[in-house]
Amino acid sequence: MKWNIPALLLCGLLSMAATSDLKELQIGEKAPLADREMKDISGDSFSLDELKKSNGLLVIFSCNTCPFVIGWEDQYPLLADIAERNDIGMVLVNSNEKKRGDEDSMEAMQQHALEKGYKSAYVIDENNVLADAFGARTTPHVYLFNKDLQLVYRGSINNKYENKDKVATEFYLQNAIVQLMSNKPIDLAETRQIGCSIKRI
Repeated sequence: MKWNIPALLLCGLLSMAATSDLKELQIGEKAPLADREMKDISGDSFSLDELKKSNGLLVIFSCNTCPFVIGWEDQYPLLADIAERNDIGMVLVNSNEKKRGDEDSMEAMQQHALEKGYKSAYVIDENNVLADAFGARTTPHVYLFNKDLQLVYRGSINNKYENKDKVATEFYLQNAIVQLMSNKPIDLAETRQIGCSIKRI
């Protein structure tokens, strides 16, 4: 698939606008609003507390249409498998409230998840409340928490979009999971998130 490079650049620039005043969750801080229920594509509702497993929780702010998500989401089923093997929960969070009546409606999310083979919960963050509490700026934006819901990694899935040929050579998130499971400090606990701006209300 050929990408529209000017559109991707514009999308990335938009991710920096209108969110500069958000306070981003810092490494070591606990997940906010962990008891807040969010509606899943299954029809059930879940909180972060409920989705967390014995070794932690992986939260990815995502959506249906961002070119960066589309370029990365083939990793979602693999990440779900890795999380499952390590008893880490995983949830995709759609905070695009401005598009809720269109491309990011519940019906569109259900269809998209089915087409792309998603294996994890995919929930609606009504009024982008969770995204604001996290200080999440883009789709995708990755947060990995330990068993106590303390943040241990934040940023990108890998370095795919930092490379000219768009092939990943450094797997930030997978490495963080390996180190978390080995009870080691995360070597690279923060990386730059790259994506489209979350479409807040």
